[in-house]
Amino acid sequence: MQNSLDFYKTQLESHQSKSRDLFKTLSLYSILRLLVFVLTGIGIYFTFKQWQTALAIGVLGVAIFLFLLSKYTDLKLERQRYKRLVKINEEEIAIASGNFYERADGSEFQNPKHFYSLDIDLFGIGSFFQFTNRTNIKEGTQRFADSLLANKITNIPKRQEAIKELAEQPEWYQNYWAIAQGVEVEHSAKKIIKWLKDYKPFLSTTWFYITIVFSILSLVIAGLAITEIIPVGFLGYWLLLGLGITVKFLKKINELAQHSSKTKKTFRQYALLLNQIETKIFSSELLQEQQQKIQLEGQKASAIFAKFSKHIDTLDNRNNLISAIFGNGYFLSDIRQTYYIENWIITYANKVEDWFEVVTFFDTYNSFGNYAFNHQQFTYPIITSEAHTFLASELGHPLLQEDKRIDSDLELKNQQFFIVTGANMAGKSTFLRTVALHIVMSNVGLPVCAKRSKYKPIKLVTSMRTTDSLTHDSSYFFSELTRLKFIVDTIELDDSYFIILDEILKGTNSTDKAIGSRKFVEKLVKLNATGIIATHDLSLTEIESQLEAVKNYYFDAQIVNDELYFDYKLKQGVCQNMNASFLLKKMDIV
Repeated sequence: MQNSLDFYKTQLESHQSKSRDLFKTLSLYSILRLLVFVLTGIGIYFTFKQWQTALAIGVLGVAIFLFLLSKYTDLKLERQRYKRLVKINEEEIAIASGNFYERADGSEFQNPKHFYSLDIDLFGIGSFFQFTNRTNIKEGTQRFADSLLANKITNIPKRQEAIKELAEQPEWYQNYWAIAQGVEVEHSAKKIIKWLKDYKPFLSTTWFYITIVFSILSLVIAGLAITEIIPVGFLGYWLLLGLGITVKFLKKINELAQHSSKTKKTFRQYALLLNQIETKIFSSELLQEQQQKIQLEGQKASAIFAKFSKHIDTLDNRNNLISAIFGNGYFLSDIRQTYYIENWIITYANKVEDWFEVVTFFDTYNSFGNYAFNHQQFTYPIITSEAHTFLASELGHPLLQEDKRIDSDLELKNQQFFIVTGANMAGKSTFLRTVALHIVMSNVGLPVCAKRSKYKPIKLVTSMRTTDSLTHDSSYFFSELTRLKFIVDTIELDDSYFIILDEILKGTNSTDKAIGSRKFVEKLVKLNATGIIATHDLSLTEIESQLEAVKNYYFDAQIVNDELYFDYKLKQGVCQNMNASFLLKKMDIV
């Protein structure tokens, strides 16, 4: 697979070149349109007395002008797509260099009551969400966040295969993004689905046939009036009749037009994206399942969406006064287009949700595929049912630059509990978040920051960043106890959770904290829990000699030549070197 950074630089140059070439072509079409307009005007001027010739020149000139305008519009849209692709690759290059803190950070998805969302830098400034998310549809962003929060441990290999396949298709999913960014939708898919399902049609098939018969009669009457077989004034009476019939349904048509016009851009966007999905050949099971959801016998979902958008466009023409008067007066066009829209709703309203869901799925999984493409050096965990929960070599934090990251090996078996001690700033909290992200990413199906990983799927629950609450009159200590109670209740119902705790019971005195922490760890071990607790309380490490499931690990800190040195490596045993007093003195605080 091509190096991701090289790929982005190559794509950036290619798209910039194509954008420049299209600009030149657009300039040429602009000149040609102006030339056709001028020549047509000159031709009509000099042949004005021969009206047949002048008419022919006028018709031909208009036809050529419209053809050039159509080509110009298509090329302009294509150039805009290339400009979006340029921006996409520029952003990827910037993100690779660590410049991603201005992106949406997903703070709205943080939930203190969730199993782990507040504790592991999943959302917020500098978070995994901010670094990874590339979704372009509101529903896709929601699903992306939901996937990170799902705690789902089934079908992981299936998700891995889908992500692997998408990671090999960066040009395809970048084009998908460029198309998605090209349309600004006014209403969410959720609101549109509700409107479609709740809509009550008011036109019967009979009215459709009436519009056809009325249109034919209008043409016949027009022909008779032109040939003076009937008075020309009869055309006016017929126009008033058509307008009168239309007025009968005007209120309901207006309501339909108001709602449908708001969905037009969404359907146009989804039609383009569905076409991208339909025309792509996938081999992984999960991606094929998604494709099958949008397959109908003899019809493409994209064509069905495009047809609906076209009907809405036609109905919107009623805003043109001439079209509204003559279209309705002679052809009952509003009634006919309303029937087309209602018939579409009757036929497809219950299928739209599935089609929207497929577009949302790919919007989400393209971000996952992009992450995997950007981190080809990472590994997909081997999913096992053996006793090991973790068996990882060179495990590191995925958001740290490779040249700054210190990796450690980790072997942690099911129903084992590690107590991790260490000096301040030695790497305990970063290690806990590394392990937590390994679990979250593995469950999603993403590659993890490790050289090798063997993983028995397990859910995650944490207590690392408890806060007090003035709003709910809750002290810090009570909030922490509430969180610990939540963890105990969770694993009593289901022992397939990995627990990560960071310095619990901080809201009480050191003696009380030591006793309480010890009892809590003993409780977790009794419940056959699996997990890690980080602490500064060395007395807690004494449990290792009493409980076989408990193992002690530490992060070291050394003072060399009056300087503090960290190696950030996980080691077995108990930390003996603390650094608070040294730092207070070093910084001239004491």
